Amino acid sequence: MDTPERCPWCGDDPLYVHYHDTVWGRPEYDDLALFEKLCLDGQQAGLSWITILRKQENYRAAYDHFDPEKIVQYDESTVEELLSNPGIIRNRLKVQSIIKNARGYLDLRDKGTGFSGFLWSFVEHQPIQNRWRSFSEVPTATPESEAMSKALKRAGFTFVGPTIVYAFMQATGMVNDHLVACPQHRECYLLSQ
Repeated sequence: MDTPERCPWCGDDPLYVHYHDTVWGRPEYDDLALFEKLCLDGQQAGLSWITILRKQENYRAAYDHFDPEKIVQYDESTVEELLSNPGIIRNRLKVQSIIKNARGYLDLRDKGTGFSGFLWSFVEHQPIQNRWRSFSEVPTATPESEAMSKALKRAGFTFVGPTIVYAFMQATGMVNDHLVACPQHRECYLLSQ
């Protein structure tokens, strides 16, 4: 009997396999966890996700565990410190984007909009269950990611183009893009019920 195979994108790197099997595609509803993930997906622009995944703990330490209240207080000297930190991606626009995103997050909150509810509204608060058979079928953007991208930009967020946003939606379980032959497809489906 054939053993079901996990999605091919994670290869055999133990960190990537663990991420695929325990995080990617599982519905996430926590405001701050979603904020962190969106910021990290923005850091990925032009790079592979494994690069950011390997630096995730460094990012948490460098950015006060993605506490928006603390991040909005960062001044130019903090930005310079971050730009000299070898544990993160040292790109000024990417460093500044996390600060802008923290402002956007707090602005939404101050208007009475919870971050999780705001983001999940683009999929009607229910994960989209796709049934892809091969990785070539999986889109890089969708009408939902286009709409979320536009709304995030209007709210002051940066590094939130439709492709980055779709990767974020996949990772946080807003869409189940595990291939149907992957055991995690069923696991993520069951978590959404």
